[in-house]
Amino acid sequence: MPELDDEAPLTIATYLRLRGIAVPKRRRRRRFDPDDENAPFTPGRDPRGLADVVAELTRDAGWNTQLAREDLVLRWEEVAGAQTAAHAHPVALVDGVLTVQCDSTAWARQLSLLRAEIVTRLVRAHPEAGIEAVRFIGPDVPSWKWGPRTIPGRGPRDTYG
Repeated sequence: MPELDDEAPLTIATYLRLRGIAVPKRRRRRRFDPDDENAPFTPGRDPRGLADVVAELTRDAGWNTQLAREDLVLRWEEVAGAQTAAHAHPVALVDGVLTVQCDSTAWARQLSLLRAEIVTRLVRAHPEAGIEAVRFIGPDVPSWKWGPRTIPGRGPRDTYG
């Protein structure tokens, strides 16, 4: 082994050279690695159906929740029933609360009494939609408080007679 001077700097290259002399090199056997995409009989080479490919694509893109919500709207009649669907339809889904607009306030009240059963059906039919509650509202009625011809304050009170 060569002697080192006290004044000679010990560099990394010198250290590695000395280590290489003292420690025999082990040669690793190079492993033959075939091209995984083209090798036959490797895992993942089986053909897959189009539905599986699309399901994987939507899961990877994070679209499952939105697609489940759209599916819920399209299949509202199956979940709620034909008679209920004839008088009520979903209008919004925000923060897990589905808003359903009814034809009359009587339908809104009756469906609000059946809220627990409807939420259970929705969660069972579409678990990925994230429905936590359902809110039933009555029909839209015109408001005299909003619009281009409103005035601030109480407004005229003798308009009808």
